[in-house]
Amino acid sequence: METYRLFIGGEWIEGDSGTYIEVENPATKKAFARVPEGNGADVEKAVEAAERALPQWSGLAPEERAAYIDKIADYFEEHKEEIGKTVTKELGAPKKMVIDWHVASPVAEARFFAETARTFPYEEKKEGVIIRREPVGIVAGITPWNYPLDQVTVKLLPALSAGNCVIVKPSQQTPLSVYALAKAVEAAGMPKGVFNVVTGRGGAVGNLLAAHKKIRMISFTGSTGAGIEVGRLALSNVKKIALELGGKSASVLLKSGDMKKAVESTLLKCFMNTGQTCALTRFIVPRERKEETEVYMKEFTQTLKVGDPMDETVDIGPVVNENAFKKIKGYIEKGLEEGADMIVGKVPETCENGYYVEPVIFTEVDNKMVIAREEIFGPVLCVIYYDREDEALEIANDSPYGLSGAVFGEDEEARAFAEKMETGVIHVNGAPFTVQAPFGGYKESGIGRENSVFSFDEYLEIKSVLV
Repeated sequence: METYRLFIGGEWIEGDSGTYIEVENPATKKAFARVPEGNGADVEKAVEAAERALPQWSGLAPEERAAYIDKIADYFEEHKEEIGKTVTKELGAPKKMVIDWHVASPVAEARFFAETARTFPYEEKKEGVIIRREPVGIVAGITPWNYPLDQVTVKLLPALSAGNCVIVKPSQQTPLSVYALAKAVEAAGMPKGVFNVVTGRGGAVGNLLAAHKKIRMISFTGSTGAGIEVGRLALSNVKKIALELGGKSASVLLKSGDMKKAVESTLLKCFMNTGQTCALTRFIVPRERKEETEVYMKEFTQTLKVGDPMDETVDIGPVVNENAFKKIKGYIEKGLEEGADMIVGKVPETCENGYYVEPVIFTEVDNKMVIAREEIFGPVLCVIYYDREDEALEIANDSPYGLSGAVFGEDEEARAFAEKMETGVIHVNGAPFTVQAPFGGYKESGIGRENSVFSFDEYLEIKSVLV
């Protein structure tokens, strides 16, 4: 079993506790690595290292910081196969998806934020005032298990590019992928202490980071409940917060829409990463197109292969651990209890040979059902039928969340519908996501934005100099 260490102050060091957290491969249920169980002493070391490095790093010209970020992108490109294997082993994401998403996205993010650092207007002059944007200071990222590298890079690359020093606490479920970023930082020759990794449990290390007085900003991704707790701790000393939280996103097929495109796009996003993503989990369909839609959903799902994520032909691997397996199983059983019709899939019975859950599609779902209200975080799609398009909009917006969404229809009509949806990101007719698009949600889906120049701006303070 491979043993990892903490990365603090540019050095690989042992954790203060001397104890470790084991990392399990969800496809085999075998532990294959372990990371230090960080504690308060480790957090203090990381804060001190970041504090020492901050004056030098924030004082560099933006072009100099950008050059380091470009070197990180180079490292990811050179080591993509190795990084991809790590993601697959700790998360269970299929090999065919890992390179194209889990590794490619961080490369695109690094290139984008390096260029943003070079071109961003840090100072504006208006009549009687100079408006400056300056680094926040020390930023901590508390990141989730479902995108173990991408959710680190999407937070901390803009923070670094903007001149901040950072500390990351990766999820205890998937803590290994972040070491690729630590190695990239090391290979780039970035000043020691600018980037630090403290592994550990969320209730310990995460809470200490959120409450620490010298940390000036927390960027968190996770459940809405956990985000509320992190926000409370962060506001105990009034630090900036960015929260990317839950979702129960709607994909709406308008009566004028391309049914096959809508089905394919919705199912691929819903089942992507074995459903462990804030994707499209409610499919809102005209009742008059019920039969043809159900037939095609069954046909398309049959083309998706579930199995060993190291197999390059597999589309859907295991879920992350036994707790996730049991939670998803409980939601599937709840859907049947509530009277939904399961037209694809089955209740998973055992996880003896890995935490595998086959795709499930429920039809005849009422938007008031538990499976339509709560985030399942597994490969489960809820199909809700409507008669009028104003009813479709009401269903789409009737959610405590508003993270993502999609609409399929005649272009002008679809765009008009999208403008009325209460959600932070909307894909019209299957349009792909881009790093230049802000990502974040309305309502209980979070505070702030990731990706784009808006994300870069999150990590800057605004100063007015009156002249």
